[in-house]
Amino acid sequence: MAQSREVHTAVLLSTLLLFWSFYAPIFWRNLEELITSLMGRVGTLEITPLSIMDLFLFIAAKVALLLAPLLLLVLVVGFFSSYAQVGWLFTTKPMEPDLNKLNPISGMSRIISKRSLVELVKSLAKVLLIGLVAYKTVEGEFEQGLYLVDMPPVETLRYLGRVAFSVLLKTSGILILLALLDFLFVRWELEQKMKMTKQEQKEEYKESEGDPHLKGRIRSIQTEMARKRMMAEVPQADVVITNPTHLSVAISYRQGEMDAPVIVAKGADNVAMKIREIAREHKVPLVENKPVARALYPVEVGQVVPEEMFKAVAEILAYVYSLKKA
Repeated sequence: MAQSREVHTAVLLSTLLLFWSFYAPIFWRNLEELITSLMGRVGTLEITPLSIMDLFLFIAAKVALLLAPLLLLVLVVGFFSSYAQVGWLFTTKPMEPDLNKLNPISGMSRIISKRSLVELVKSLAKVLLIGLVAYKTVEGEFEQGLYLVDMPPVETLRYLGRVAFSVLLKTSGILILLALLDFLFVRWELEQKMKMTKQEQKEEYKESEGDPHLKGRIRSIQTEMARKRMMAEVPQADVVITNPTHLSVAISYRQGEMDAPVIVAKGADNVAMKIREIAREHKVPLVENKPVARALYPVEVGQVVPEEMFKAVAEILAYVYSLKKA
């Protein structure tokens, strides 16, 4: 599945900045109240281990309360940015122990690879672009930054927050562009990996359809077994109708047991000659009738004679029975 880490970063940062534009007044107001409260405590605070611990817990609780909306937003946005790229995917496989990860040889192969080189180039490009933007932004604020020493602590924090917001806003634009390029690259890379070579296609065909050589061999064996079963029926036939050139059709009829004559064997060329040979060995009559042989040959072995051929076949059987009585 195509999943870009740059998309996570860009979406997360952009959403945080959008949220911050609404949350900033609340954050600064509460932070100002916290600093004011701390400044008021400084003169009356008795320095003891217990008081220091209480002060630390108080500050931690206030800061955690201020940062909670931001942390919650990080979790929600992180989840949905992954879901938008790959859909719902829950697996515990990354948590499963894998001894191969401890193998230094395979570890080096992961570090020194085409993929790692691409990631290194992307990371360096991202760091350089963001560093250049941050430097230019801070450079433009340098003169005003000289007056920070005369500002109240809260105003100093507000100023630093505005500068940081400006840097992050410009950084967000860069990350969105990089995320788009990276996502397209990851999609392209995944498609390239999914394209199979001709040999892989042959192997997949073998796995899904079976080896054509093996299938051919199986068909050959099945055909030979069916032919042997067919030849075993020739001695029980009542007559073999032949085409003088290359067709033989063996017919059997048991009065009272069969509704109509049944074709028990048929063949052309060498198979036809083999049927005639077996028929002669077992004294099965051979009757040469070119039109009837041609008409019966398309009928499958084990099927009854077509209704339109009943009369012609009945005449042949009557002739054969008359020969047996003579």
